[in-house]
Order: sequence, then structure tokens, then C-alpha cells
Amino acid sequence: MGSEVIIVPIMFGVLFGIVYLFITARNRERLALIDKGADASIFYGKDRKVTPIWKVIVINLALLLMGIGIGIFIAALLHYNFGVEEDVAYPGTIFLMAGAGLFSGFYFTKKLNKDA
Repeated sequence: MGSEVIIVPIMFGVLFGIVYLFITARNRERLALIDKGADASIFYGKDRKVTPIWKVIVINLALLLMGIGIGIFIAALLHYNFGVEEDVAYPGTIFLMAGAGLFSGFYFTKKLNKDA
């Protein structure tokens, strides 16, 4: 019973630690640049075009869900036509195709950033 009570604070602690380290490291990098005389405006450049985050999320989410759907379909084909065990076919194929969807989403996002 005691382990359930400890897990939640540990999860929040880890999340807080990651966010804290990210923010402090970013702040230290910027202060070091300012200390060396470099212009800190490189962090807020207006000449650089950036793809809106919602487009990246929509593309990656769509490709992830398509990969999961194709993975379920291929797993069903493997199970019913080729006799692969259900416990092996479904998780393996779903994870493989979801990874392929995210991998292709990475390249589509890269192409989208070049076009922007």
C-alpha cells in the first residue's frame, strides 16, 4: 500500500526537475551570451520563419494515428492469413507502424519548415 502513495510525488518531482533544469539551463546560456557581449536577440529573431506549432502537431498526430490503423490492419492479416500468434502480431506491428508514421512525420515537418 505504501508504494502507491510514493509514486505520485516521485512523478511530480521528476516532472518539476526536468522543467526546472530546462529553464535554468536556458537562462544560463542566455546570460553567458550577454556576458560575452553577444546579442541576445538571436533568441527572438524576426527574420527567421517558423512553422506554427499547430501544423506540426496535426501532421504528426495524423500520421501517428494512420500508422496505428495500418498496424492493426497488417497485424490482422498476419494473424488470420499467416498464423502468427495474436499476442505477437498486434503489439509488434502497431508499434512498428506507429514509429514509421512518426518517422515520416519528422520528414514532413522538416519539409514544411523549408517551405515556410
